[in-house]
Parts: sequence; structure tokens; C-alpha cells
Amino acid sequence: MFAKLESLERKYVELEKQLSDPSVVNDQERYRKLTKAHADMADMMAAFREHKQLSRDLEENQEMAQDPDPEMRELALAEIKAIKEALPEIEARLKLLLLPKDPMDDKNILLEIRAGTGGEEAALFAGDLFRMYCRYAEARRWKVELMSQSETGSGGYKEVIASIAGDKVYSRLKYESGAHRVQRVPATESQGRIHTSAVTVAIMPEAEEVDVAIDPNDLRIDVYRSSGPGGQSVNTTDSAVRVTHVPSGLVVICQDEKSQHKNKAKALKVLRSRLLQIEQEKQRLEQEATRRSQVGTGDRSERIRTYNFPQSRVTDHRINLTLYRLEAVLEGDLDELCEGLIAHYQSEALKAQADIG
Repeated sequence: MFAKLESLERKYVELEKQLSDPSVVNDQERYRKLTKAHADMADMMAAFREHKQLSRDLEENQEMAQDPDPEMRELALAEIKAIKEALPEIEARLKLLLLPKDPMDDKNILLEIRAGTGGEEAALFAGDLFRMYCRYAEARRWKVELMSQSETGSGGYKEVIASIAGDKVYSRLKYESGAHRVQRVPATESQGRIHTSAVTVAIMPEAEEVDVAIDPNDLRIDVYRSSGPGGQSVNTTDSAVRVTHVPSGLVVICQDEKSQHKNKAKALKVLRSRLLQIEQEKQRLEQEATRRSQVGTGDRSERIRTYNFPQSRVTDHRINLTLYRLEAVLEGDLDELCEGLIAHYQSEALKAQADIG
């Protein structure tokens, strides 16, 4: 590990030299790339340099511990104890910082929420989850833009798609994908029985044109009159757009904007992100198959989280974390869940690295 860190430190020092070169500063594109590379390494280098300084301090104090002066020896031994307690924590942090970085972590996302089993109750809960993520985004100063929605009469959603833009959105929310189960008594239930419904959430990194190239010849684009509520021109012009990606069979419909051009742009944005997600899933399955052949694997349950209203309980089944503050979670207080999941998957990645290594 330390040989690799020494090599990375040399690269970091070289980056600092390049960033102070006037010719690099004048080349804005190159300067931007180098600045990002430097920033990406900053936490790791700070931890590595702290580790090196503590190691030097340890050596010095071990020498001082041989001093004939008993007071000096006592001070040195106290310092040695403190350093030996600090070093393992920094080494653990360095192992995490050395894990391969997910190239998608800095990306914005497309959030897709679909009502599953449970009819109207599932659609209402889809609305609850959408508001939950919007409030979380608001607390972190991320920007939410509605891309497409299919509402039900009682305020729920059959499907809702939104883009969320901001600092490291995908890295915080990528583990939200999967089946979310709700247990509660519907407002229409006269007997007070608890119903179980399901909603699926998909978190897709927003794909740029450079990430996914779409051949225009692979697209079939249909325009038609929008349906449902809207402004005065929404239902009177052919502004709704249906984009079909013929090779994959994927279909995206956008009709929320009055402009056909805007609806088409949004539909293509959603399509690119879905195609990127398919490619990512293909790669993940290939990696899992490789890993399974090397070290075995555990079962992955589709149901990731349960929201139990009678007990005000939220349980994430992947990390066995249960919180008894459902209302706060639905108001967007997701940090404990997100951080628990990030720590869990980092720990899994460390184990996988150790098994393969």
C-alpha cells in the first residue's frame, strides 16, 4: 500500500508543478482537468502525509524513550502511546481512499419512481418518496427538475422522473435503487387493516452525449397532442414526444413542456441515461460473475427498504439498519441511511480487494 502511495505522491507533486506553469494556466481546458485531478487526490495525500509525519514522530519519540532523564522518557512514552493509537485509524482511512473511485460518483442523476403492486396506495407512496428525495435535495442545495410525470386522480404517481443536479449527487443516492415497500392503513380502509405496497426507485447517472452515442437512425420519433392537465396550449398543439430506441426497444414519452423541442430534448436525456444504466448493469453482472468464481457471493434481495407506518419504522434490509423516525425520514432526513450504505459498500469493497489480493 505504501509503495503505491509514494508513487501517487510523486504524481501529486508533478501536478502541483504543472498547475503553477503559466502555459498550463493559459490553457483553460487542460488547467481544469489538472485542477480536478489534483483535488481528487488532495484528501488521500493529506492523510498520507499525516501518516508519514506521525511515523517520523514515532521514531523520534522511541529514541527519546531511551533518554536518561525520567521526565523526558515519560513524555516520550505518552507520545508513543498516542501515535500508536492514531496510526491504525489513518491507515484504515488510506485503505478507503485507495479504493477504485466510481467514475460516475460526480455525476448528476435521473431519479425514476414507479408505483408497483398495491394500486392507488402504491401510487400515493410513490408521491411520498418523490417528496422525500426533493426535500433531501433541497437540504443539500441540489437542483431538481421534473422531466416527466404520470399522475393519478388522488395526488399519487404511476411514474415520475426528475433530474437532480449538484455536488456528488450520484455518490450519495446510488444505493437508493430497488424496491421500497410500505406498510400502512390506507385512508380508504374501513377495517383498519394494514396494506403492503411496493414502489420501485431507479437512480441513473445522467449521461452526457460523450457517455452514450445514439445513432439518429436508431430512433423513431412520434409527436402527438398532449393529454391530461396543462396550460392553455398543452392540449391544443402536437407538443408531446415519444422517442423509441429501435435496437433496445426502450420508449420514452415527454409531454410536460409546451414546446415540442424541449420535450424531445428531455426525452433524449432520459433515453441516454437509461442506455447508460443498461451498460452499467451489464458490466456489474460480468464483474459479479468473475468475483463469484473467485470468492463466492451472497444473495442479493430485491427489496431494499421497508417503511412501516404503524410502528414509525424504517428498515434498510441490506445493512440491517432500523430507524424509529419514519416522519423525519420522509421529510428528507436521509443522511444516516445514505452514510450507513456508503460505509457498508466501502467495507464490502475492501473485503473483495483483500480476497482477490
